[in-house]
Amino acid sequence: MHKTITGFSKLSKSEKIDWIVDTYFSNNDNAEIILKQYWNSDDKIQQLHDEFIENTITNYYLPFGIAPNFLINGQTYTIPMTIEESSVVAAASKAAKFWFDRGGFQTKVISSTKIGQVHFTYDGNTEDLTSFFNVVKPKFYEDTSSITKSMEKRGGGILDIELKNKTEDLENYYQLHATFDTVDAMGANFINSCLEQFATTLKANAEPSLSGNINIIMSILSNYVPNCLVRAEVSCKVEDLTENPNISPEAFAEKFIQAVNIAEIEPYRAVTHNKGIMNGIDAVVLATGNDFRAVEAGVHAYASRNGTYSSLTHAEVKDGIFKFWMEIPLALGTVGGLTSLHPLVKLALEMLGKPSAKELMQIVAVAGLAQNFAALRSLTTTGIQEGHMKMHLMNILNQFEATPEEKETLVSHFKTNAVTHSSVLENINKLRANN
Repeated sequence: MHKTITGFSKLSKSEKIDWIVDTYFSNNDNAEIILKQYWNSDDKIQQLHDEFIENTITNYYLPFGIAPNFLINGQTYTIPMTIEESSVVAAASKAAKFWFDRGGFQTKVISSTKIGQVHFTYDGNTEDLTSFFNVVKPKFYEDTSSITKSMEKRGGGILDIELKNKTEDLENYYQLHATFDTVDAMGANFINSCLEQFATTLKANAEPSLSGNINIIMSILSNYVPNCLVRAEVSCKVEDLTENPNISPEAFAEKFIQAVNIAEIEPYRAVTHNKGIMNGIDAVVLATGNDFRAVEAGVHAYASRNGTYSSLTHAEVKDGIFKFWMEIPLALGTVGGLTSLHPLVKLALEMLGKPSAKELMQIVAVAGLAQNFAALRSLTTTGIQEGHMKMHLMNILNQFEATPEEKETLVSHFKTNAVTHSSVLENINKLRANN
């Protein structure tokens, strides 16, 4: 029976755990031990983690790995990745090594504009509202000058503010549609603060100037950033696509391009195709303290921008040159938020050479492109399961609580045998029966 509680947030962490254990784990003697064993032994670090969110009772660990040998615009990087899925880091590393010897990855930031909107209704004449907006527009900048001052010193700020008439879609619905440059900050708090001031200014100046009524619905940034774009690509001569002796470079290129073409027109395939890209992107976004949920939402909206969900990557052979590329929206930051608080995030950014937001956009895009290349290479040659299941083997062995000796024996066995859950179970049972 689930129970409610009043004043939970006012309890100490220990009291919160006592309530959780007594309410939900009365028959589990290990629950409290498990919760507490993930606490950091350094009280200062633990307090820092406790204060990231509300009602913290413990820490949830994810592996923090690295993928070396990424050559990006002539510079070598080791990329930090935080993810729980087997084979992702290995696949990224393998793709990095493959392209390191073929010129590496080329990237560029196409644009870095971010968007925020004030959503409101107005029941008066549209022409009157438009005339009023044109008069009051300078006041939006004036009234936010205290908010934008430091951002402008860093080279960013408000780029433009537009009035958008959306009444054909929803009765009496209008927007203030604002564009921003937040330089090295993700900028969510900055954008939202500006928008809320826009709303205040709009309301304060509208009442004496317009016959109709303005009703502010909400003021919020958008995580859809189709004009915050970065491009990443790799290319080489088709004849240099050599690695797998079982398929010619020409046949590999043909199958690879066809696989991308399928993802461009088949949404069922495109979702999984793009999920593979996000394996790489999310892992770096998370390792660098950025908002992977915002990135995911924006990326998938961008993949649907033409009315059908489609592949984010593209491939072609032209004049004997194989090219594989992607343009993707990424709103990232390297200052503010967790980037200045989380010790591992600080190390991750230092490992990357303390990049600017634009440099991080390029690194993250490369991780996604590399991951997609690795997945498509496996899919069109050996099949995805061969490599993935071998990387997943250790998880299965841990699930069966294999001893170090059992792990050593079974890892050796599965170097030349297919890994499946049932085959691992069968072989570990044989080992234990013989002992």
